[in-house]
Amino acid sequence: MVASTPAAPAVREALEELVASETFARSERARKLLRYIVERELAGEAERLKGFSIAVDVFGKDAEFDSATDAVVRVQAGRLRELLAQYYAGEGANAPVRIIVPRGSYVPTYETLPEAARGEDGAVQHVVEAASPVPGASAPQADDARSASVLQGSSFRRQLRYFWAAMALVIVMLGILVFRNIGTPTGAETAGPGDFRGSTASIADAIDKLPAVHIHSGQDDGASGRVATVLRTALSGFDTIDLIARDRSEKVSRPDNTDFDFAISIGPSAGTVLVELQHMASGRILMSRVLVADDVLPETIDASIAEIVSSAIPVSGLIYAYIEQNSLQQGLTTCLLLGDDYYMGQDAAKHRAAYQCLEGLTNRGVKSPVVYSELASLQLEAVTDGYAYPPDASPEGALALAHNAVQTGATSPFAHRAYGHIQSRIGDRAEAVRWIRKAYELNTYDLTMAAAYGYALVLTGSYSEGVPIMKRAVESTSAHPGWWDYGLFLGEFMLGNRYAAARAANSLTTAKKPHYLAARLIAAHFVSDKARASGLVKELSATYPKFATDPSAVFAKGRYPEELRRSLTKALRAAGLGQQS
Repeated sequence: MVASTPAAPAVREALEELVASETFARSERARKLLRYIVERELAGEAERLKGFSIAVDVFGKDAEFDSATDAVVRVQAGRLRELLAQYYAGEGANAPVRIIVPRGSYVPTYETLPEAARGEDGAVQHVVEAASPVPGASAPQADDARSASVLQGSSFRRQLRYFWAAMALVIVMLGILVFRNIGTPTGAETAGPGDFRGSTASIADAIDKLPAVHIHSGQDDGASGRVATVLRTALSGFDTIDLIARDRSEKVSRPDNTDFDFAISIGPSAGTVLVELQHMASGRILMSRVLVADDVLPETIDASIAEIVSSAIPVSGLIYAYIEQNSLQQGLTTCLLLGDDYYMGQDAAKHRAAYQCLEGLTNRGVKSPVVYSELASLQLEAVTDGYAYPPDASPEGALALAHNAVQTGATSPFAHRAYGHIQSRIGDRAEAVRWIRKAYELNTYDLTMAAAYGYALVLTGSYSEGVPIMKRAVESTSAHPGWWDYGLFLGEFMLGNRYAAARAANSLTTAKKPHYLAARLIAAHFVSDKARASGLVKELSATYPKFATDPSAVFAKGRYPEELRRSLTKALRAAGLGQQS
């Protein structure tokens, strides 16, 4: 027997049971959306169930609503589908009428399940109906008694089933607790940020684990297939994720809390492609982008995909932000987030936390190009900024770590960037550019690598080459480290673009490093902001007296090209700071 379409009164009764259920109790938006689409469909107004009308009628949007930039309807529809699935898997498992919202549509459908498909409760009702007397038959009391007996037996069986289900859950939870505590390594009670409790095998699997990213595409109209291909190519170059290849129709039955999925489908209008990033375990949509026809042309698609992946995949992107906000990080993921926290606002405490976290991974035997790369860069930061930890920091030590990174990751952009960065600090600019260019070539879709390459070019005096690359990186993502803006400032400054340089420098408001404050001072002088310039002169003189006295010496220590060093010193003197070198 197949499911049949129920009558309107049965649908309305099912609707009321849904909105009054515990599953929907905490989601007013889901209740409003469900009631709206069902009532409109039952009223014969299914054609009104479009994204725009739902946005206006249900979510209070105005006539300027644009589904390409505001994904509220798609997100809430996804949440509604999730709650419906949860309801019918739990408290509504035996519901005779089911309401369904198909993917790709906001028009609900309905079905009446056959009694045999409703589980034990449905079977009980079937027995009761079969035991009922035919018209004109006698002995109603016996029939009533038989029905009551059957119902009581059913109730007992249901209670027994729930009891054994609860017992099974208790056993499973006890098993998990035993598993997590057996084999706990010595010293786990005082584990650091990069460690976690568990068996030795679990630790080996998880301390170097990265977020897993899946890709699946629906119907291929040419444009969506092209987007999927380029997206796969782009993701394969990132060191900060594990790209999982799977067949288009294959589903992940038990996604981990750090599994994410790029879903690619035909967009809302002809020639467009919808790209959505979803947290697989919760169904949460982290990103929803509609690429128009011009975005997926052969000459523009690389830039379109670079913008998407650069806002999602690096440690400063959406995936790691979601992991951190929901406390899902462990092992290497924790260390990378600590490192990103340091680069966003540099100070000794953040530097030490990041370094010790990564150091803890190497002590546990992790051999990863990402770990070695980050340790190399952080050790060099300790040398140049005078941090107390690690106590034996040296350029040679940083270079050795970077060499290990390259040895363990011959195609790792992280490793090549770290090696080039250290080469730039020890004075070999040509070698630095060569290695960082290689990092950029290994992943041209990663704007972090683009920024590193542009910065390296600027610090070799190739301003006209470096500025466009730095500018592309800075303008494509708002969440980026301060050194991106500083590199752009230096390039624009040397090209004579005063206002562009000032815009870049004015973004350096978080980190209180002397050269960042100097950039802001030069910018204030450029725009004749005397009050701000005076305040920055006082701050630099009080906090960094050596720099204020002789900024040229600090720039020389940083291996700035001579022309750049002279120009910066001259500009700072004109703004009221420093002496002529």
